[in-house]
Amino acid sequence: MNAIAILEHEHEAILFGIGLLEKAAAKAAAGDPGARADLPELVRFLKGFADTCHHGKEEGILFPALERAGIGGAGGPVGVMLEEHVRGRGFIAGMNAAIGRGDWSAFTAEAAGYAALLRAHILKENGVLFPMGFRALGEGALDAMGGEFDRFEETVMGKGEHERLHAMLEEFAARYP
Repeated sequence: MNAIAILEHEHEAILFGIGLLEKAAAKAAAGDPGARADLPELVRFLKGFADTCHHGKEEGILFPALERAGIGGAGGPVGVMLEEHVRGRGFIAGMNAAIGRGDWSAFTAEAAGYAALLRAHILKENGVLFPMGFRALGEGALDAMGGEFDRFEETVMGKGEHERLHAMLEEFAARYP
């Protein structure tokens, strides 16, 4: 599968996970002990899937190829995406800190910031950066990059981790319909 199609498919899972995060955060803020217990795992999913897996493929494979093809890094579209990845990591750290303090109001604020950032980020990637990348790199290069993504998942994430994270998402979907 071509690299951009893979990333767009992962965007759907990330958006779904963000929706689940928002539902669980609202329940946790309302005092639901089950939701409070689920939040660390939901944050772990987002860190593992959205950041380590998805952003890792972008930062380590796609973005360098885009820059080599002439799509601007610092100050350009790739640079903007990288800055947003860093901001997202800040929200993840904020959510983890709020969990550690048992501050569900702060958690909800951090989760809302993360959700807004990632939704806007995904719109920019899907609507602007990825079409630019497809034109700059071409289908053949993107198909080959899909294989690189598979190797990345196995070496960086570990064999079966991508599937385990998707299964985790399904478990949360059953709890937060």
